[in-house]
Amino acid sequence: MLADFFSVLIGAVVVCLVLVACSGDTSQELLETAEFEERQHNVVHAKQLYEEIVRSHPSSPQAETARARLAALK
Repeated sequence: MLADFFSVLIGAVVVCLVLVACSGDTSQELLETAEFEERQHNVVHAKQLYEEIVRSHPSSPQAETARARLAALK
């Protein structure tokens, strides 16, 4: 019975760790992807990524860059 409890507990901890590790892209990763999309002339997707940076990471240096790129692409 105690072994079952620990098995469930360990499983729950593993699931939580996986969820935290996959919780989202960093602002730098998003910025690099947006810049790549822009270089590939996929402006619509680049704008979406820049907007995501501004929304998800508003005080980051990458958000400042994203705002500038959004202004330039309008």
